[in-house]
Parts: sequence; C-alpha cells; structure tokens
Amino acid sequence: MFPLRDINPSSKKPIVTIILITINVIIFVFEMFLPSHLREAFIQYYGFIPSELTKAIAYGDIGYIGLNIFTIFTSMFLHGSFMHILGNMWSLWLFGDNVEDRLGHFKFLIIYLSSGFIASFTHYIFHLNSSIVAIGASGAIAGIIGIYFVLFPFAKIETLFLLLWIPFFVNIPSFIYIGLWFISQVFNGVLSLIGPIYGSGVAWWAHIGGFIFGAYIAKRYRKKHIYYFI
Repeated sequence: MFPLRDINPSSKKPIVTIILITINVIIFVFEMFLPSHLREAFIQYYGFIPSELTKAIAYGDIGYIGLNIFTIFTSMFLHGSFMHILGNMWSLWLFGDNVEDRLGHFKFLIIYLSSGFIASFTHYIFHLNSSIVAIGASGAIAGIIGIYFVLFPFAKIETLFLLLWIPFFVNIPSFIYIGLWFISQVFNGVLSLIGPIYGSGVAWWAHIGGFIFGAYIAKRYRKKHIYYFI
C-alpha cells in the first residue's frame, strides 16, 4: 500500500518542511554529480558509522566523539538512491505540514532534528560495532509520523492498493495506517537482530526510536494544551 495524501488541511504554509525537503534534494543532486569514488568518500565522511563512535568512546577522544555526533546530524541529509530520497521526502511532505502547523515552525524544526538524533542513537545501541554507514532522513521523519499518530489519529490517509495490478483507492484512518507501519518496523527490527540477512539494509531501529520519541513528545504537548472551560 502506498499513501497518496492525507485529508487533513493545515492553516499555515509549511515553510520548514519545504526548506528541509529543498535542502535534502539539493544535497542529493550534489551527490549524484560527484564521481563515484568521491561520492563514496563524501557519504563515508558525513554518514554515521556506529563503530567509529564506539572507538571514540573507548579511546576517550572527546574531539572524535564530537565529530561522530556531528555526523549523526549530517547523515540526516544524505540519501543513497532516488527511491530512498523519494520515499523519505514524500513522507515528510505528507505528514510534516500538519505537524508543523500544530507545533509552529521553530518547535517543528527542533523536534525534527531531535527525532533524527534519537533515531540514530537507537540504531547505535543495537549496532555498536557496525561499520556500515547509516544515512537518510527516515529516523527524523519517523519522529514526525509519531507526532502525527498521536495528534491526528482519525485523519484519513488516501492509500493506493494494487490487487492483481488493479488500483484501488481507500481512505484509512491514520492510527490504522501508521499503526500497521509501526508494527512492520518492530517486526523487521526484531528480525534484523537475528542476522544481517534479515536487515535488508534498512535501519529499522532508527525508525522505531524516532517514532517512539515523536509519540512521547506529542503526548506531552497534547497534555500541556488541554484547556478547561467553565
């Protein structure tokens, strides 16, 4: 199933969402124009490599620890393929506008970056010695999806299904659509712990960590904005 749009209008223009998408696309285009060996070096340098952070902590090298933490943030703006960035940016556009509308531009940006950090750290906890570079905005976007799940549980997601290559369009409440998505992340995340053959090159635990963080922030936000009228 593929989400086409959400039936949930927002009142303000999602400026930060548009800026984040634009930055990601510009960096991806830049990557594509690099010669293959330079592109590989660029991703290795700015991507997040868990084993490098583990080494830095083991050696007690504060500067190297800081550099690896820096790559957690830079890795959020790197993507490995056209389908990778297309899927991430579509999800950010689909869910980001309403979340930004509800939180405000500045809070949205801070929570987006914080979700990405928590997502990468969750991935790190489960892959302390992995030398595979982790890149992509999906962890940060998972945090935004977690917020959407809590704040807009009954918003409809127009979804495309293909049954024997025949398209069907169904409006699904977001708590069902996102709930099924999250269950799939947990299922695949558990499988990935068995061995790399089950990982499929996807940082499942980053998605899980980002989503849980976003849902937690949304619950705190929702409680803070409950008003009593007498």
